Amino acid sequence: MQKIPVVAIFDVGKTNKKLFLFDENYKIVYEKSARFTEIVDEDGFPCENLESLQLSVYNSLREVFRRQEYEVKAINFSAYGASFVCIDEEGKPLCPLYSYLKPYPEELQKHFYDTYGGEEEFTKVTASPVLGSLNSGMQLYRMKYEKPELFKQMKYALHLPQYLSYLISGEAYSDITSIGCHTNLWDFQKGAYHAWVKEEGLLEKMAPLAPSDSVVPATFPGSNYMVGVGLHDSSAALIPYLVNFQEPFVLLSTGTWCISLNPFNSTPLTKEELQRDCLRFMQYKGKPVKAARFFGGYEHEQQVKRIAAHFNQNTAHYKTVAFDPEIINKLQREQALVSGTTPSKNRLQESVFAQRDLASFASDTEAYHQFILDLVTQQVASTQLVLEGSDVKRIFVDGGFSKNAIYMNLLAAAYPDKEVFAASMAQATAIGTALAIHRHWNAKPLPNDIIELKYYAVTHDAKL
Repeated sequence: MQKIPVVAIFDVGKTNKKLFLFDENYKIVYEKSARFTEIVDEDGFPCENLESLQLSVYNSLREVFRRQEYEVKAINFSAYGASFVCIDEEGKPLCPLYSYLKPYPEELQKHFYDTYGGEEEFTKVTASPVLGSLNSGMQLYRMKYEKPELFKQMKYALHLPQYLSYLISGEAYSDITSIGCHTNLWDFQKGAYHAWVKEEGLLEKMAPLAPSDSVVPATFPGSNYMVGVGLHDSSAALIPYLVNFQEPFVLLSTGTWCISLNPFNSTPLTKEELQRDCLRFMQYKGKPVKAARFFGGYEHEQQVKRIAAHFNQNTAHYKTVAFDPEIINKLQREQALVSGTTPSKNRLQESVFAQRDLASFASDTEAYHQFILDLVTQQVASTQLVLEGSDVKRIFVDGGFSKNAIYMNLLAAAYPDKEVFAASMAQATAIGTALAIHRHWNAKPLPNDIIELKYYAVTHDAKL
């Protein structure tokens, strides 16, 4: 029996840890999922069970290598960001994998920003809003001052994707998609580590930077395969679009957060943009991506519960509500009569619908249309932050809202001068992680059919 050449991809999320095998056409031929119970760090704060994760990677690979039908050509990793594994000279973790949700000491944070030019200037240079532990560089700064002995023992601080790669290759590297994502470590103006990294003695704790699309030989026993250096998951999810589309586009990645990603906008962040949750990170080729986000998916979950309770409906009903342009036109006429204008494009942080009286709506369908109308107004305000200063003609929407006909039609109406598409692709992050090292394992040309697109034309006179 001829073996199927495959690439193995570990996609490590906060909740689910997945292993995929893709064939040369990027079809999933094997899939395995695991979940681990969190442990707690020395302060009693929940954190990743690093030992379970490490064992799972090893055991999963041994299982794959035992299967006679596959020939593993390469392995790569994607994982959530803002998480460091600090290793000693022997490569062993020195401390827990601290959670990026762990509260950051206010005094230490103030001392940091006061020392390095103040919040406004520092956040502009590093394209990193003030996010506490979510700025992963701040975790190392904290360790230096709260656990100096541990800091001295540290050989390298590896972001989680690079640590997973290290487990299999034995080679320690840093990667720009992890270093360049709201870490406080990277100076976007100079294209190098920020000066504080060297001044605080962190530079020597950073493993050498390797290109995100590079591979190294494996030391973990198995077939003759190569190992990628790992990718930050948000950057990985963008790769299939960058591979398939050369014309400038914006990707709206919709889930709990609705994140607008523009890889074709090189304008520096302004003070106002940083205050409105706008940031930059690095795509796998080392170019900056301008990003803006708001809590759209979470807001949808909350307001759908409110509508369902008021109208005595099941929340599942709202997954299939058809788009009704007549309801939208009626709601917009009423809005114009009340305020004398259409909703402001600057309305971003606050959900207007949360303050609306549900008793004023004739039906739950009308209430839901109004909610999505309010939500898309927020979406447009957020997306505008990354659109301005670039010549984008296409907007791709993936994730939950790509399946919402009301959302998609209203978004198309908001951007009549752009092509708006609902995009669907199974396991975008894992496929992106595989595509990053395509040339090292796959002799076939890059695929051009892995993203399904549905075009939304402007078919009514709703304006946002």
